[in-house]
Amino acid sequence: MSTDLDYRPSYLAATIAAGLTLLLYIVTLSPETAMWDTSEYITAAYTLGLPHPPGNPFFVLIGRVFAILPIAPSVAMRINLLAAVSSAVSAGMWFLITERVLVGWFAHRWQRIVGGALAALIGATAFTVWSQSVVNEKVYTVSLVGLAISAWLTVRWCDEPEGRKADRILVLLAYLAGLGYANHMAGMLALPAIGLAVLIRKPATLLRWKLIVVAVGALVLGGSSFITQPIRAAHFPAINEGEPTACRDGLKVSCTFSKATYDAFKYNFDRGQYAKPPVAERQAPLGAQVGMWWLYFKWQWLRDAHGEQPGLQGALAAFFLVLGVLGGWVHYRRDPRSFAFFGPLMITLTFVLIYYLNFKYGASQNQELQLGQDQREVRDRDYFFLWSFSAWSVWAALGLVYLWESVALLLGSEKVKVGLETITLPTRRSWLIASPLLLLATIPLVGNWQASSRAGETDTADFAIDLLNSVEPYGILVTVGDNDTFPLWYAQEVLGIRQDVTVANTSLLNTDWYTRQLIRRPVADYDQGAGPAVWRGKVWPKPTGSVLQMTMEEADRLPLYQEIARPMLFTKGNIRAVIEPRMLPRADILVLRLLRDNNERALHFSRTSGNLAEELGLGAYVVMQGHSRRVMPDTVVATANIVQVPGEGYVDVDRSLGLWNEFRAPASLIRKGDWVDGPSKGIPGLVVTSGIATAEALMQAGRQRDAEAIISTTRQVAVAMRFDDIARSLTPLPLPTSDSPAKTPIPVKP
Repeated sequence: MSTDLDYRPSYLAATIAAGLTLLLYIVTLSPETAMWDTSEYITAAYTLGLPHPPGNPFFVLIGRVFAILPIAPSVAMRINLLAAVSSAVSAGMWFLITERVLVGWFAHRWQRIVGGALAALIGATAFTVWSQSVVNEKVYTVSLVGLAISAWLTVRWCDEPEGRKADRILVLLAYLAGLGYANHMAGMLALPAIGLAVLIRKPATLLRWKLIVVAVGALVLGGSSFITQPIRAAHFPAINEGEPTACRDGLKVSCTFSKATYDAFKYNFDRGQYAKPPVAERQAPLGAQVGMWWLYFKWQWLRDAHGEQPGLQGALAAFFLVLGVLGGWVHYRRDPRSFAFFGPLMITLTFVLIYYLNFKYGASQNQELQLGQDQREVRDRDYFFLWSFSAWSVWAALGLVYLWESVALLLGSEKVKVGLETITLPTRRSWLIASPLLLLATIPLVGNWQASSRAGETDTADFAIDLLNSVEPYGILVTVGDNDTFPLWYAQEVLGIRQDVTVANTSLLNTDWYTRQLIRRPVADYDQGAGPAVWRGKVWPKPTGSVLQMTMEEADRLPLYQEIARPMLFTKGNIRAVIEPRMLPRADILVLRLLRDNNERALHFSRTSGNLAEELGLGAYVVMQGHSRRVMPDTVVATANIVQVPGEGYVDVDRSLGLWNEFRAPASLIRKGDWVDGPSKGIPGLVVTSGIATAEALMQAGRQRDAEAIISTTRQVAVAMRFDDIARSLTPLPLPTSDSPAKTPIPVKP
């Protein structure tokens, strides 16, 4: 047995564990962006912009540093490395905490190092941790490293809660909490457990007002990067969500230090635009919310994305759950000092977090329930429990070490005298014989490699480029959600591709700040040489003026909804669109205004927008060109090159074929070979349906050879994405028409 006096943290071993974890992440690192918020945050970091409220200023600052460091060949890969480094350091912290718990248990350092290594391995390869560590989808891995460092410091404080060193640790913890909050609200997750540990270990600390004042000051200082937001917002960066400033034409003292700026900042800080209900108003039964956590917990040990091994996945989840509970019990028995902090922390990261987040049913949860779209989250929220799954590795490792010792005792034991006490311990030989049991820690490494690895994946960036290139030079592209918008921002602002296109997202058009950004947006030059061949051979005059011919004040006065009591006629030239009676949202009003205000710019609807053109009475005026539907100046009629495809409408045969031949996403999706995230599967689905519609149009135009080439590629995409029914239907002849899948709208962030 060991004593606390014998203990020195194995920092070198922890560093090696973190280094090996980082190596794993580098091997499986994404070279590009990905779906959901990845593109938004990479672009915001690169441009020093403001991502969606509350804006995450600390992440933006450190993300900008990584974006300019010469550590990788692309901006995306550099910021992805930020996620990898953060999670690797976190693995090192879990190593140290696990080792510390084992001090009173094992006399030999090598045994404690084994326990630490198990925690690092299990935590690093849990599905959500791993998948978030190889592409910087958001801010969660940076939050994780702050939590893990805080946990290690608190464990150290629990050992020595007296003296100046202990006080400095508390002040540092307060500062880290402030930094963490400026990255994400999860920065505060460790504070309740820290407070309880202080109350248990040294309650008199809470009466030392000078220390409390200094700690509060450190907390405020840590969160001070929020003050950069009104300043940066007034410079109008490309990504400026929420626009927390009253300045409308540049940074000025008078408007920056004003009540209007404070109100805008406070609204943004409080995430007012999302209008989430209070915690007491449950969005789903608590049992269902716990069930969501359990669903995502099952994913951590075997990400069975297609439901092919539900029994094995459930068994592994039960095993790691029992292992963690056993480890928690061992932690309590062997090291009650650190358990005073870590036990409450685990409760915070599970039950308290589940209750506070107050989610609807998960996107992949209880699919047999017939729930409306407003009753489910638009995507799976497993990343919100990343901290829970990562920290669980400590207890899972302790539970596995306990099993290792128990089996070793059965295989051979010896009496050892420690002080006045004689205890029974496994022999060295029995430890060695029982050691294969430790291979259980590699289960998530093996089970999650295929689902977590993003090595070589470029499909999201390729899709964004394809969608932008489907728009005529200087055109306006109407999109509807995260996955058909954020990657376009990335392609334009980071890769510098098709900046001449104005992206108008209908979800954001319902806000005043986004409308102002469209009015301000400068007109970029179109580079014909870099664009697709279908747009060459013609002079495209550069438009002058804004895409919206209205002042900031006029934009701010637009209502959120306008009631249409009787059919409304919208006209522009030969366009006569009838809008049926309904509540017309601000976004739809602005889409019509974009059409009316622009003669030099073509208006395109992304095919992800579903039937939005028809809802606005424009169905008779749109023609599919690649991944978009262009609004024509007059009613569309069939010609040799414009043919009508059932379920799609009119298709421009030559332009769609020319665009398809230059599309990048089909090849990258085939290389990818699978699509793990169900809620975003509409994107590869759109690629497939674009191929089907283009091929059908070619068949009708009598160009069977071109059609069969597209069918072949589309079938390969469908097979790779596991669209089995579609793949089976895509035989060379005849090409299906009436059974072609409908367009799939992309979920919109609430």
